[in-house]
Amino acid sequence: MSVKKDLKKEGIDIISKVDTLTVNSISKSIANKLCKTFPELDLNVTTLFRKISRLEMYYAKLPQNISAKYFYKNKSIYFDYKLSLEKISEVSIHECIHYLQERCDKNGNIYRLGLCDYTNSKLPGTGLNEAAVQLMATKCMKSDYENVKYFGINIPTNTEAYYPLECTLVNQMAYLIGENVLFESTLNSNDSFKEQYISLTSEKAYKTIQKNIDMLVEKQDTLNELYEVIQLPEASAKFTNKCIQEIEKGKESIRNLFMDTQKLILTSYFDNTINLTYTPKLIENYRNKLYLYKNLLGQMEGDNFFNDYYIDKMVQLEKRYDLNNTEIRDLVVVKNNFISTLFRKIRTLFGLSGEYARVKE
Repeated sequence: MSVKKDLKKEGIDIISKVDTLTVNSISKSIANKLCKTFPELDLNVTTLFRKISRLEMYYAKLPQNISAKYFYKNKSIYFDYKLSLEKISEVSIHECIHYLQERCDKNGNIYRLGLCDYTNSKLPGTGLNEAAVQLMATKCMKSDYENVKYFGINIPTNTEAYYPLECTLVNQMAYLIGENVLFESTLNSNDSFKEQYISLTSEKAYKTIQKNIDMLVEKQDTLNELYEVIQLPEASAKFTNKCIQEIEKGKESIRNLFMDTQKLILTSYFDNTINLTYTPKLIENYRNKLYLYKNLLGQMEGDNFFNDYYIDKMVQLEKRYDLNNTEIRDLVVVKNNFISTLFRKIRTLFGLSGEYARVKE
């Protein structure tokens, strides 16, 4: 299939080429943002600029709700013709990161895109990679977090417009293993993040989480298709009602899948790493890390899983203090205040402040 036919299949209708001056301006801005935002990745601004500026950039008519699209088959980025390129947008950075993370064989066939394996026809890791790239883009733009209700789940997110559920889950994974590891693997298309995550959880947990995030993307895409169908003028009332029922089932399926995946991320890490808390300092670090995890949670009314889990883990830590009884002063100080600190924190565990700015029902 020719590139022209591929573009048509993707719903991309080219209008004109972006002029060289604008291409260079975009390339310079994105290269600078990536280098300043991720100094630990040891990026070279000149190398990045040269690579990005080699991209062919076009104005085009794109499918609804898409403002930019990287197309790997001809190494080009297509911007919606209504999008202003005077200021760099989040989506522009997102698509350029896709270009930078692409790995191809000698025949030009892509075999890896960040955290996604293209040698497998099912493209495992697609959702994980999309979320990780989006987290990098929002970090470059210094986007603020806000509380949003999405499919009945209250989530803290700085990427409300782009798969916020998936980004929330991957943000939790990044918190546990480390943002630097996640972003390095995402940009350089390697297995460092995967290997470290498995070492602190299990291979089964990682593969399940990866699969679930891919499924979340698929389920939301299906919902979007149903929403578009029922808006067609020729859709009958009977057909529309059937679609609405499917949409409600889809929402419930998404809610359940998100909450199950969130629980797995939480338990697979903290159930395993509690066995590594063999000193007072490590015990306290574990307690703090688990307590702060609540700030990253998606929450549903009536769900007390984290509250109960936290209490259970604090009881286990209390036993580990007893087992690791030592004359170290830190232990005595922490031990004396352990129970009172525990219940004081539990009382405020699920305190939420402010109104939810946007609601997606």
